[in-house]
Amino acid sequence: MFKKAFILAVTVITVLLSFSLTVDYIHADKPHYTISTDATYPPFDFQDKNNDYIGIDQDILKEIAERENFTYTLKPMSFTSAAQLVANGQADGIIAGMGITDERKEVYDNSTPYYKTGVAWIVKKGSAIKSLKDLKGKTVALKTGTSASEYGKSLQRKYGFNIKYFNDTDTMYSDVVVGNSAATFEDMPVIQYAIKNGVKLKVMNANNLGNAGSYGFFVKKGENKELLASFNRGYTSIKKDGTYDKIIKKYLGANQSTFTGSEKNNHSVLGILKANNGAFMRGLWQTLLLTVLGIILASIWGIILGIMGVSQNSAVRGLSTTLIYIFRGLPLMVLAFFIYIGLPGVIGTKIPAFTAGLITLILNEGAYTGAFVRGGFEAVDKGQMEAARSLGFTYKRAMRKVIMPQGLKIMVPSFVNQFIITLKDTSILSAIGILELTQTGTLIVSRNSQGFRVWAIVAVIYLIVITLLTWLSNWIEKRIQ
Repeated sequence: MFKKAFILAVTVITVLLSFSLTVDYIHADKPHYTISTDATYPPFDFQDKNNDYIGIDQDILKEIAERENFTYTLKPMSFTSAAQLVANGQADGIIAGMGITDERKEVYDNSTPYYKTGVAWIVKKGSAIKSLKDLKGKTVALKTGTSASEYGKSLQRKYGFNIKYFNDTDTMYSDVVVGNSAATFEDMPVIQYAIKNGVKLKVMNANNLGNAGSYGFFVKKGENKELLASFNRGYTSIKKDGTYDKIIKKYLGANQSTFTGSEKNNHSVLGILKANNGAFMRGLWQTLLLTVLGIILASIWGIILGIMGVSQNSAVRGLSTTLIYIFRGLPLMVLAFFIYIGLPGVIGTKIPAFTAGLITLILNEGAYTGAFVRGGFEAVDKGQMEAARSLGFTYKRAMRKVIMPQGLKIMVPSFVNQFIITLKDTSILSAIGILELTQTGTLIVSRNSQGFRVWAIVAVIYLIVITLLTWLSNWIEKRIQ
């Protein structure tokens, strides 16, 4: 059984690695780069009604790539993760409405500034807050790493407010709308887009915007000089012939329904489902693929750890206990960031997001599985082992023929529970840019600002899948018993 399981695990990992190694050689005749972005930052970076990545940043990058004759793979994820991806060499550059600051110049090389931003401060409609002085002692919501965030933070001491940080724009807006935070700071084009989409917020300084500097394209300091030079040449070119102005006008002057779709498709659950059925299905497929592969490989790894945990050799038992302790003690998101963003900087090799996510599930879920597998073996009556040994069985044969079959039956409910946990844990992997169900929901909400309806749809899909998985697990449990 274990030989077959080992062959299956090696086959799956080989297929995944083979797939990942082909990605960067699609256009061998042209320079090919990996560019990270924050796809929840409209009108600079977001998905349109066809689930294509568009926006001021994306149109500029696309135009420059065509003129400078290079290709790129886009890696959309949260802003902080996207920036770290470049700093650790997993991506070649980042374009994400990223402000040029002295601190970032120590880590990155930046392009010619391509957009001068103005920062608005915003409250919910009907708020009693009339001036920045009214924020004293209150909480202000900021998005991590943005120029608006830095501008807001620079005013904290002067006006005496507290700060709460968020990783995505829509959650930050919602926190202000429901009254948990009194205000927020945001770039004017970004908040204008959200208000046009129905977010119930009000700009307080439309005629006196704060100066938060300019946006730039960034690469890791001292690296990818040719990419940076290409961006600067391309930017000069599109600025000179008027293409840049057309792009800005396209997103700041057009009706928002051009990108988000009609009101009918965004203001009802049925309309959202119909307009985004392809995106939801792709997100669901990624979730199921991660879950199934994660369950199979984590179960194999967990059983190996469990068997090591009841070994006669104390060193093997100690190794099993240590591995379970380490990977069970690490939060899943921290482990995912370590493998996807931290590890490549040490080993010098890029790890695809899907592979990093799968390894994270195997190590984390496998540790939990190893713990209850060891417990299952130890729960078998000790007299069973003594009886087997008295009949002349070796320790290994007694484990294989007597203890393990009984222990595995004891473990079945724990396996069922672990399957469900694995499915839910895949949502955490959206933090490293895997476009599974949760990340799909985030992208749709960033476009249409319909958080309640979109998250209700996502929640129902999860419940349906978990219910089906539970029925299947219970059926398998009855068959085994």
